[in-house]
Amino acid sequence: MTVHVFGHRNPDTDAICSAIAYADYLRRTTRPDAIAACCGPPNERTEFALHQADVPLPRIIMDVRPELDDICNREVVFARPTDVFYDVYKRMNEHGLRAIPVLDEDDRLLGLVTLLNLLELVFRGGVDPESSRGVRSTLDSVVQVLGGKFQHEVDSHEPEDLVVTVGAMSAGGFTERLKKYPAERLLVVSGDRPTIQLPALEMGVRALVVTGGFELSSGLIELARNRGVAIISSPLDTATTTMRIKAAQIIENAIDRDFMQLSAKMPVTEAKQQVARCNQPVFPVTDNNKLIGVLSKSDLIHPPRPQLVLVDHNELGQAVEGAEEADIIEVLDHHRLGGSLKSTGPMRFTMDPVGSTCTLVARMFHQSKIDPEPGVALCMASGIISDTLFLRSPTTTDVDRDLLEWLRGFCKPELDQFAAEFFQVGSALRTCTPDKVVREDCKQFEEGGKRFSISQIEEIGFDLFWQRQHELAKALEGLAKDLQVEFSALLVTDISSNGSLLLMSSEPEGWEEINYPQLEDKLYKLDNVVSRKKQLLPLISSLLELTPAH
Repeated sequence: MTVHVFGHRNPDTDAICSAIAYADYLRRTTRPDAIAACCGPPNERTEFALHQADVPLPRIIMDVRPELDDICNREVVFARPTDVFYDVYKRMNEHGLRAIPVLDEDDRLLGLVTLLNLLELVFRGGVDPESSRGVRSTLDSVVQVLGGKFQHEVDSHEPEDLVVTVGAMSAGGFTERLKKYPAERLLVVSGDRPTIQLPALEMGVRALVVTGGFELSSGLIELARNRGVAIISSPLDTATTTMRIKAAQIIENAIDRDFMQLSAKMPVTEAKQQVARCNQPVFPVTDNNKLIGVLSKSDLIHPPRPQLVLVDHNELGQAVEGAEEADIIEVLDHHRLGGSLKSTGPMRFTMDPVGSTCTLVARMFHQSKIDPEPGVALCMASGIISDTLFLRSPTTTDVDRDLLEWLRGFCKPELDQFAAEFFQVGSALRTCTPDKVVREDCKQFEEGGKRFSISQIEEIGFDLFWQRQHELAKALEGLAKDLQVEFSALLVTDISSNGSLLLMSSEPEGWEEINYPQLEDKLYKLDNVVSRKKQLLPLISSLLELTPAH
């Protein structure tokens, strides 16, 4: 099963690059099926880093809850409407199936055919000798089911409604019986009995089936040609031949066209509800009426759970949608322990207070004595540069410094020049709408029973912020409302001065104790604060702790 390596929602450079690098590490060590994924598009800086590294963007997956496309059986046994009972029944019996889908010649789904439908088709009419004689088939199909051959072939390809009559009585009585039916529909089954065969040929029946492996004389064949009668030689006895002809019926009239089909993109949980009260034995899974696969109710009882590795986060509230329905097999992070994560089994959990998750991935490469490819090395360097503001953030550790220096030896660009260009591109305030600015790198938290979000952007100087301050404030209020949180905060960090501005959607109780200067309503100047994780989040947590319990 594929394991997806995911960064957090609204991914930043460290989240995306650590997912790429760790998926590469897993493929080279223990999990060749590891795939990097992200739950949103990258920002401009991350795109710049990936372009410089010549590394493709991870697969964007917004929801990992399993869909029917993920669990359905794609090796489908199916039928065509022109197939005959004999072949379809044998096919179903070989695979132990009670129902199969029916597709037209363009592979569009027409309906289902069940074993019960097939039996009703063959045994329709019950004991009534008249209605039970009818068979809709082609003469080609009759020959194929009998394992026989044509002595004389006449228009054998088209489906037609035949009346089967067995010549097992006196010639006179049989001739009288033939007169009850239109000659052009009669299919006469006879052993080596010229007294039966001759009147059938003279009447111009549709076809004559000669059983027991016998063949007509040349004189009777000539008469058949003159009267336009098809002649079939069957290697089987009369009784078996007659049964096989009944089994040569085309299944078209047995197709159930009133059936439930399920979309390939339907979540498994929704499908369970839909099929709960339906008695269908099998459910086609389709995409634009094209059959993708099939499933039964039992397939939905314990569907396979997706496997995830979380990097750069450890809280379900920050994870990709549907993570709670997945098996999280590993976490690799450098943030605080959120406490919301649960697992059904043991997992590998790596947390270390370094400046970047990419530092942790680089350490694994280094400790395993695996040299990263240049592109992967630059990815890891980009994550470290981004999260530590090129080693100037207070979150920076000696481990970050040592591993970034180690990565230099594998990166093609010179890292000092790369870092300068990295921070120059991708100004969110220059290129993004206010709504996108406040959502671009947004994380949700919960402290003291209060849920809130913190977004962060890095800029060179605050000039653009002052120009867009009021629209950003409005967007921040909208974000808090959409997320249904107590408040939302935007940390605008100036890379050149190592300071930040903090804009709030609203101020919670106890906020007046903040020990930073207030510039305007809900706007504060935070000198030497550049880290959301190590500086701002602890500050907010301490202020919320001062709020008296209600």
